[in-house]
Amino acid sequence: MKDDYSVGAYSVEGEVDYQDLITKFGIRPIDEELKARIKKDANDIHFMIRRGIYFAHRDMPWLLDQYEKGNKFYVYTGIAPSGGMTIAHLIPFVMSQWLQEKFDAEVYIQIPDEEKYLAKRDTNLTLEKAHELAYADALNIVALGFKPGKTKIFTNTEYAGVLYKQAVRVSKYITFSIIKDAFGFGNDSNIGTIFYTSMQAVPAFLKSVEQGKNVPCLIPLGVDQDVHFRVARNAIDKLGYYKPAIMHSKFMPSLKGGPKMSSSDPDNTIYLDDAPDVVEKKVNKAITGQQSTAELQKKLGGNPDKCAVCQYNRYLFEPDDKKLAEIFEGERKGTLLAGEHKKDLAQKINHFLQEHRKKKEKLETKLKDFMITG
Repeated sequence: MKDDYSVGAYSVEGEVDYQDLITKFGIRPIDEELKARIKKDANDIHFMIRRGIYFAHRDMPWLLDQYEKGNKFYVYTGIAPSGGMTIAHLIPFVMSQWLQEKFDAEVYIQIPDEEKYLAKRDTNLTLEKAHELAYADALNIVALGFKPGKTKIFTNTEYAGVLYKQAVRVSKYITFSIIKDAFGFGNDSNIGTIFYTSMQAVPAFLKSVEQGKNVPCLIPLGVDQDVHFRVARNAIDKLGYYKPAIMHSKFMPSLKGGPKMSSSDPDNTIYLDDAPDVVEKKVNKAITGQQSTAELQKKLGGNPDKCAVCQYNRYLFEPDDKKLAEIFEGERKGTLLAGEHKKDLAQKINHFLQEHRKKKEKLETKLKDFMITG
C-alpha cells in the first residue's frame, strides 16, 4: 500500500514507494533524457545516476542550462554527526566528489554539529561529543578524494559567525506554521530544532553572498532531507538568490532488509571503523533473496531485489554494470549461493575500508587545509 510508509527528516518507516514519493514531494524523475544530458556535459555518467539510485531532482535542467552558458555551479552537501559514519553516509559524498572532478566544481560541506544534539531526545550525545564526531566525519569525507582549495568544510558552531547572519535573513520568511506542518513539530519541540532549517539553507546561497552575484548551487542529498529545502527554497528566492538544484538519492537498505541503514541500529549497519571480522559477521547475517536451502535455491532461484547483498553491490561496491548483472543473474537463476555471495561482498567492503583507512592516515595532518572557521 502506498500509504504504508513515511519519509521524514528524522525518521523513515516502511517500504518506500519512490514513484509515489515523487508525486508527494513534487519532485521530478531523473529520466533517460536528463541522464544523457548529464553524460554529455560531464563526459561521463556516474553509476549511481545510471542505476537510478539518484532517482529524482529539482531544477537540474535549469542548472545544466546555466553550466552550458558558462555559469559554473558549486556543490553543497553535508552530514549531521550523531555516531560513527556508515557506508550509507558516503552516498552524497561519493556523488559530490564525482561532481567536483567532472565539473571542476567547488564543494561546500556543512557539518551541523548542533542538529542531532537538538533533535535527539534522551540520548548521551552532548554538544561537545557531536563536535568531536564532526571532525572525525570530516576526515572520512576528505579521504574520498576531495581537492584541497576547492573543498570547504565547516561545522555550524565554529562557522556560526558567517552562517547565522544569513540564517536570520532566511528565518524571516519561514513561519512557525510552515515548520510545524513540514516537520510535525509540536509544543514540546525545542526552539533550536525549529530554527535549524534556516541554518541548513545558508550554504545553498552562501557562495552567491561571497561573490556578490548569483552562483548556481547543486545539492546531492538523501530524499528524506528534501523537506528542509522545500521549506527554504522559497525563502532563498525571496532574498534574491537562485533556488538550489537538488539530486535525490534512494536509501541504502539495512543488512536485515529494512528501509534505511541507520547508525542507531549497529547490528545491521556497516561503520567505516568496523574491523574486518566484524564486517564479515554482519554480512553473514544479512538477508538475501534466496530460498531456505541451497537445494531449493539451485532449483528455484532467488530474488535479487529483496537481497541486501545484491543491493550493497548495486549501491556502492560493484561499479561495473556487467559484473553487477552477473551477480543479479546468479541470484535469480540459483547459480550463486548465499555463502559465496556474502563472502564476496565482505571482501569488497573490507578492501574498501582498508584503503580508506590508509587515505585517512595520510590526510590526518592535512585536515586543516579543508576546514574553515568563522
